[in-house]
Amino acid sequence: MAETMQFDLVSPERSLMSAEVKSVVIPGADGDMTAMPNHAPLITTLRPGILRVETDKGTEEFVVTGGFAEIGEGLSVLAERALPRADMDQATYEALVAEAQDAYHQVKETFKNEPGPVDDAAKLLQDMVAVGAHIGLDPKQPSL
Repeated sequence: MAETMQFDLVSPERSLMSAEVKSVVIPGADGDMTAMPNHAPLITTLRPGILRVETDKGTEEFVVTGGFAEIGEGLSVLAERALPRADMDQATYEALVAEAQDAYHQVKETFKNEPGPVDDAAKLLQDMVAVGAHIGLDPKQPSL
């Protein structure tokens, strides 16, 4: 049996997975990274993307919208929102993009002369749009 580590994925609504895994590809805010057993301790923020979990039984995918990942003896992911890739349909995806677009417009109105928060909100929105294209859904093109 290959070397494994404990992995837990939780969102505010529920625990989505708790298992011994071989590796996890994390959509980190600074780029994708792969966590494996004996990885150096690390905490990173998540961007919207696909979390890929490799177990002895195969690969499972989850769509996450943000949150944190903590790598130590194992890996814990605390997602703002997460759902199994199989549960992501066009209507759910469009609702997530609409929510990100609303947040972008609200930040743009609140921070009129502060590009930092507006740029962050625009990146979050574009990352959410990219998730749909990545998983084969019709990408919504929001107006910025």
